[in-house]
Amino acid sequence: MCRVTSTRSTPSAPSPSILPTELASRLKRDRDGLVCAVVQQHDSGEVLMVGWMDDEALRRTLTSGRVTFWSRSRGEYWRKGDTSGHSQHVKTVALDCDGDALLVRVDQVGAACHTGARTCFGDDDLGAVEGHRDE
Repeated sequence: MCRVTSTRSTPSAPSPSILPTELASRLKRDRDGLVCAVVQQHDSGEVLMVGWMDDEALRRTLTSGRVTFWSRSRGEYWRKGDTSGHSQHVKTVALDCDGDALLVRVDQVGAACHTGARTCFGDDDLGAVEGHRDE
């Protein structure tokens, strides 16, 4: 689960939701009205990045074919790739069983990470002890 909180500027939650009622009622937003969105390359399964969406960002993502996030640091919506050219083309969007995280499967063009790396998770192994199944 993505349980990071922020004290930065947040979107004002529309009332009522701009999403279909059935979907809006299933979403469990954080106190800022946001849901964690895990972005994954659709064909390889590679986890690319994590972003945040409010109802409007999710609506834009579901209806445009491109991924839109709410930027907690800038306090505005941003569509991945509009300035960098590294776009994310939506293949599927799924809601997890708890309703508090989205899995956005995309066709990534270029780097997903703002550092220019393909993924935000590529080079920072924390050295966890590897577990093994009992045979």
